[in-house]
Amino acid sequence: MGLKITEENLFRFGQIEFIARQVVEGFVTGLHKSPYHGFSVEFAEHRLYNPGESTRNIDWKVFGKTDKLFVKRFEEETNLRCQIVIDCSSSMYFPSINNPGIDNLNKIGFSVFSAASIMQLMKKQRDAVGLSLFSDKVTLSTPVKSSTSHHSFLTHELESLLNKKDKIQNINTSAAECLHQIAETIHKRSLILVFSDMFEDPSKQEQMFTALQHLKHNKHEVVLFHVTDVDRELKLNYPNRPYRFVDMESGEEIKLNPAEIRESYEASTNSFFKKLKEKCYQYKIDYVNADLKYGFDKVLLNYLLKRQKLY
Repeated sequence: MGLKITEENLFRFGQIEFIARQVVEGFVTGLHKSPYHGFSVEFAEHRLYNPGESTRNIDWKVFGKTDKLFVKRFEEETNLRCQIVIDCSSSMYFPSINNPGIDNLNKIGFSVFSAASIMQLMKKQRDAVGLSLFSDKVTLSTPVKSSTSHHSFLTHELESLLNKKDKIQNINTSAAECLHQIAETIHKRSLILVFSDMFEDPSKQEQMFTALQHLKHNKHEVVLFHVTDVDRELKLNYPNRPYRFVDMESGEEIKLNPAEIRESYEASTNSFFKKLKEKCYQYKIDYVNADLKYGFDKVLLNYLLKRQKLY
């Protein structure tokens, strides 16, 4: 039985729903759509009629069949368009976990549960959500919708990532090319949430920074959740003995004692991530340090609390 995305798992930290209600209102500041819902827009689904609201969009045909009042909902009726972008290259499956659980997640699990939590919040706010997945190429890019069937489809896709057992090795990252491609598909002003460890070929780092800037076109709001295992990936906090390290994306191997290179390695990684933060600040991209050791719920909750203070 694979690990499931359940509402109990997503909202076991009870404050988040209350806080998110306020934060989402902040997200949509300046992003509200035309009040003329239902004009040249896509039909999404029915919902029960609430006494006192306009009768303009009541579906009288359904009333004739069921003797109940239902209102037609349209995609344009949403407050916010949100595109969730997840890096699903091999490095995102680090560390390898034999018995994954809600409190024991690797980087892809961390990203999936964070994304699923945000999707739940958006669903409750009747906001539209889309999902883009990339590794060495864009493997999925959906339109943003708010319908129940669309939400179920996205949840299924996230669970597939979460429970993927095979063919996760040697899948490279082409973040620069993929983020450019995804940016080209998002035409209307949106909130774009990116979950990635941002590990890219060093020769393509400048292109990756340019791709992040591209995501800001059309006045999108962009948030980068930088997902890392700081202790093991950046600080090389391992016992003082030799190890065999394997690059999950290239398959290359090297044998060494981490203690021998820890200082120079940490200096190199800190230099890159400092530059990444500076570029995010320069491009007005919200940078979130998403360290696995804190758990997806705490990272997400802290971010929502931060956003609450901004509005």
